[in-house]
Amino acid sequence: MSFKYPPNEDLRRLLRFEPDSGAIWLGDRRMVLMHTMALTALRQDLITSIGAEHARRILTRMGYAAGMCDAEYARKTRPDMTLNECFMVGPQLFMLEGAAHVTPVKLSFDIAAGQFYGEFSWDHSWEAYAHQQKYGLDTDPACWTLLGYASGYTSAFMGRLILYKETMCAACGAEHCQIVGRPIEEWPDGEAHRVYFNDDSLMEKMEALQSQVDALKSTLAPASQGGQLIGNSTAFRKAYTLMQKVAQTQATVLLTGETGVGKERFARALHELSSRSDKPFVAVNCAALPAELVEAELFGVEKGAYTGAHALRMGRFERADGGTLLLDEVGELPLAAQAKLLRVLQEGEIERVGGETTRKVNVRLVAATNVDLQKAVLAGRFRADLLYRLNVYPICIPPLRERKTDIEPLAQAMLARFCALHGKRVLGFEERALQALLQHDWPGNVRELENLVERGVILAPQAGMVEVAHLFPNQPDSVQTSLDAHGHLAKLPSAQDDDLCARILDSGSSLEDIDALVLDHAVARARGNLSEAARLLGMTRPQLAYRLKHRQIQGVAASATDPHSEPGTL
Repeated sequence: MSFKYPPNEDLRRLLRFEPDSGAIWLGDRRMVLMHTMALTALRQDLITSIGAEHARRILTRMGYAAGMCDAEYARKTRPDMTLNECFMVGPQLFMLEGAAHVTPVKLSFDIAAGQFYGEFSWDHSWEAYAHQQKYGLDTDPACWTLLGYASGYTSAFMGRLILYKETMCAACGAEHCQIVGRPIEEWPDGEAHRVYFNDDSLMEKMEALQSQVDALKSTLAPASQGGQLIGNSTAFRKAYTLMQKVAQTQATVLLTGETGVGKERFARALHELSSRSDKPFVAVNCAALPAELVEAELFGVEKGAYTGAHALRMGRFERADGGTLLLDEVGELPLAAQAKLLRVLQEGEIERVGGETTRKVNVRLVAATNVDLQKAVLAGRFRADLLYRLNVYPICIPPLRERKTDIEPLAQAMLARFCALHGKRVLGFEERALQALLQHDWPGNVRELENLVERGVILAPQAGMVEVAHLFPNQPDSVQTSLDAHGHLAKLPSAQDDDLCARILDSGSSLEDIDALVLDHAVARARGNLSEAARLLGMTRPQLAYRLKHRQIQGVAASATDPHSEPGTL
């Protein structure tokens, strides 16, 4: 079997650097650059604190998880290549990520039959070097993380557990490391190594313990109350605690906050936590009521009260009797309606439009607004006496940008809900998509997040993942760089670049025309300074001068042959 690596340009383009955000991406998964000295210190601390055996389990599992992640890109990146070329994604990414230089020695596999055998040589293993720096030459192989990576990648590729072992290790004094991989069942001592991958490992125990801790936290978190509210950030918990304290009282509550923060959800949660939870919860949007109908909507209408009133109709206060009434956007009520509302709050009774008798109502009032009512009072748009009646117990709900840690759990809950609503199976959010959600400013708060998640569910492929483009389809491309063939950072083309390239190709211009245009543009931008123009083009001044002189000579020759010739245009 040939072991010549296919070109790795497709993999280099997966590795992207975003200088503006400070993020490094491999596909849609975030990466970090770490000093080998830091990883060496981590190995040493693990070995010292929990012993070599447990340290090996943790590092093997860490490498295994990394290999599993990279295996996702094998068939995704090279769907039309041979299985051999597809498999080589792992070794090539392994080298791009700086783990070691991989040379395949023997490789044969049959995925359908579950058969695998592979031998690889590793040069310049960072882990062997790191171990040797701290402990000198050892008697046992030390590339635990890298072996875990090889096992994770190959196991994901094959669909069964493939165990790799080091037959030679540079940490033991060998010139290079040598590894052999085969199904774990084919190793005579394979079962003894299963401890590094199965549920008995320390890593699994730590994960199980963490799950128990998370479950215990969830019983204490606000999200557990009625399923209405999700969040555990400091700002959210402050507002939630205020709501808990007032829930069992009969006090009027004023909810304030920007549009879309979830004031109605807070009001519903307040109702569910109160002694009135078995009674009606009625919400009315005051901003949506025409001024002439506000009184009828709130207090009801007697039959025959006005033309068209053919039947008695109860208002929102009567419908909420015994329960909770939410007056949303209360700051938008007209002044006349404010005066009548004030009387109801003072007397605890209403009078229907066209009626002659008053009726007692027992209602817990919750008002909500995104308007600064104090300023509205000063501007003459809101009654001061009504504000004093409403502002008994104010709760300010924080905007989403002040509760960043709540974004992911909120998005995950919304994802599940919209998947059920639209009958679609979506596996989750790509890491880059979650990062984009965290970096967004959220002017529309939770309502905007809800819209974005629903859009993501609609645009994501069936049984696929929600990506950044599904959430922000019109967002301009950020500046990104990748690695060129020489390992240097090079700017990746954006959508605008792709459009420019398409227009250049459609113009029918020759390479000479394009080259001339770029050279002239650089010289013009540098205002004739050839040194500056050369820097813009990434070349030396002599190289630029040679190209310009060469063009001049060609131009003279062309003019002598055809005096009517003109350079190509774009």
